[in-house]
Amino acid sequence: MSVAVSNRINDLMTVLRTTEDHSITQLQEIALELDTCRRKVKKIKSIYHALNMFNLDVTQRCLIAECWCPVEDLDQIQQALTNGTERSGSTVPSILNRMSTNDAPPTYFKTNKFTRGYQAIVNSYGVANYGEVNPTLFTIITFPFLFGVMFGDAGHGTIMFLFALGLIVFEKRLKNYTGGGEMFTTIFQGRYIIILMGAFSIYTGLIYNDVFSKSLNIFGSHWNPAYPYGRGSLDNLPTTSDSCQEKACVVGDRTCILMGEGEDMTTIFPREATPPRYPYPFGIDPVWQSATNKLVFINSYKMKMSIILGVGQMFFGVILSIFNHIHFANYHRIFMEFIPQILFLLSIFGWLVFLILYKFCSYYKPLITAPSLLITLIQMFLEFSKAPNDYVTRKPDDDPDLLNEYSVFGSDQTHGAIQAYIMKLLVVVAVVCVPWMLASKPLYLLFLHKKRTKKGEAYTPFNVQSGDSSDGETDAMVGAEPDDDGKEGGVMHAEEFEFGEVFIHQAIHTIEYCLGTISNTASYLRLWALSLAHAELSEVLWQMVLQMYGFKLASGGAVAGWLIIAGLWVFWAVLTVGILLVMEGLSAFLHALRLHWVEFQSKFYTGDGCKFLPFSFERVLSGDDTDE
Repeated sequence: MSVAVSNRINDLMTVLRTTEDHSITQLQEIALELDTCRRKVKKIKSIYHALNMFNLDVTQRCLIAECWCPVEDLDQIQQALTNGTERSGSTVPSILNRMSTNDAPPTYFKTNKFTRGYQAIVNSYGVANYGEVNPTLFTIITFPFLFGVMFGDAGHGTIMFLFALGLIVFEKRLKNYTGGGEMFTTIFQGRYIIILMGAFSIYTGLIYNDVFSKSLNIFGSHWNPAYPYGRGSLDNLPTTSDSCQEKACVVGDRTCILMGEGEDMTTIFPREATPPRYPYPFGIDPVWQSATNKLVFINSYKMKMSIILGVGQMFFGVILSIFNHIHFANYHRIFMEFIPQILFLLSIFGWLVFLILYKFCSYYKPLITAPSLLITLIQMFLEFSKAPNDYVTRKPDDDPDLLNEYSVFGSDQTHGAIQAYIMKLLVVVAVVCVPWMLASKPLYLLFLHKKRTKKGEAYTPFNVQSGDSSDGETDAMVGAEPDDDGKEGGVMHAEEFEFGEVFIHQAIHTIEYCLGTISNTASYLRLWALSLAHAELSEVLWQMVLQMYGFKLASGGAVAGWLIIAGLWVFWAVLTVGILLVMEGLSAFLHALRLHWVEFQSKFYTGDGCKFLPFSFERVLSGDDTDE
C-alpha cells in the first residue's frame, strides 16, 4: 500500500516538474517576442482608436474622416491612399478632397535635428498661432549669443564646445543610449544648442579677453600710460621712475605711470594717462588685467553693452509685430499700436543708446567734462520744465563733481542748449504716445461699432487663435463664446460690443507696454550682472586654489610640491566643471530663456496656437500619443 502511494507521488512530482519545465520554456520563448508583441498591440490599438473617429457615409459602406494635413504633402498622402487600396484589394478607391473651413488650423513647422531644440524652446513658451511670426528663426542666433554674453570665457566655452562636438560626432551611437537617464537624454537632444552656446562663449570670451580668468596678450598691449596730456611727446617717453621725475611728468599728487618690472611697475591708471596710439585689434587690451580700476572699467563697459543689446532686441521684437498686423489684415494696429510703441521706445531708450554710442566715439578734454549718462537720462524728465538756455555749463574748476552738468555733445553752453531741446522734444513724444496707445484703438472700434449698427450689419465671426476676422476688424468683437458644439477654439461668436470693456482691456496693454519697456530694459542688465559674477568666480577660484597655494608650493621645485600642485589642479578642474560650467551654465541658460520669453517674444508673439500632432507610430510607441 505504501509502495503504491509512494509511486503515485513520484509520478505526480514528475508530471509537475515536467509541466513546470515546459511552462518555463514557453515563457522564455514568449519573453523573446514580448517587446515585439507589445509594439504590435500598441499599433493596432492606435489604428482602431483613429478609425473610431471616422464617420460612416449614408450607404454604411465607407468611412469618412476630416483631418488636418500640410498642403505640400497632399500628393504624398494621395499616393499613400492609392497604395493602401491596391494592397488591400479593395474595389472602392480612396478619395481625398480639400475642404474650406473657418476653423483655425493647427501650427506646423518643419524641423530637423539642428532646429528641433530651438523650436522646443519657443514651444515651451507657447505654440505660435497659425500664420504668426515664428521666433525660432531668430532664437537660433540670439539665444546662444545672449548666453555667451553672460558666460563669456573662452576657456569654459571651449570645454562646452568640445563636449557638444563629441555628442554630435558620436550621435549615432548615443541616440539609443538609455544608461544616462532623463538628464542625459535632455542634454543629448540639446547638443546643437550647447555647441552654439560654447562657440559664442568663446567669441565673447575673446572680446572680454578672458580665458579661465586670465588675459591673452596676443597682439601686445597698445596702452602706454607713461605720458600725461599736455607734456612732452609720444616719442620722448620716460622709461624709469627717475627719468619720469626728471621730465616733470607730475600730475597733481600722482606721478607718471610706468609699465616696467620690479619697483618701476605700477597698476594705477590716472585719468591723465595717455590713450593708446591705436586701439587693441580685437577685444579688451590685456593691460586691464593688472589695473586696479579694472572692475570699474569692465563694469561700465558691460553695463552699457547690456543696454545696447537689450534695446536692440526689444526694438527688433516690436518691428516683427508689424508682420503679424499685415498678415492678419489688422492694418489699424500699425497706426494705433506699432507706431506709438516704436516712438515710445526710441524716444527714451533709443536716445540712451545714442548717448552711449556717441560717448563711446567721443573724446572729452578735460575728462571731467564727460557727462554721466544715467544722470543725464534722469534729468531728461526731472528738469523738463527748465528752459534750455538755463542749462548753464560750468567749468571743471567750479565744481568737478558735477559731471552731469555737461552736454554729451560738448561742454559749452550752446551744446548744452541743443541737447536740452532734443531731450524736451523726446519727452513730449514719449508722453504723447501714451494716450495715443490708450485711446485711439478703443475709439476706432467704437466708430466701427456705430457704423455697423447704423447699417444694420451683423458681427463677423472671428478666430480666437489667430486674433483675426474675415474683414480684419477682429477687435470690434469682444467677449467671445464657443460654438454650440462646445469646442474650444475654432469659430467663435461675439457678444454685444462694450466700449468700457474694450477701453479697460486696452488700458491694461498700454500700462503693461509702457512699464514693461522700462522694466525690460533694466532686466537686460542681467547680462552684465551674470557676466561679472562668472568672471569674478573664475578669478577667485584660480587665485584661491592655484595661485595662492599651488604655484607657491611648486616654486621650490620639490617633488612633493609638484604632487601637491597636481592634486590642486585636479581639484580646480573639478570645481571649474561643477560650479562654473554646470551651475553657472545652467543659470545663464535660464536667464537667456527669460530674456527671450518675456523681454523679446512679448513684443510680438502671442503663442496661443495649437500644435499639429499627426498620427504617427513613432509617437504612439514613445508614449507621446497622450497629446492627442
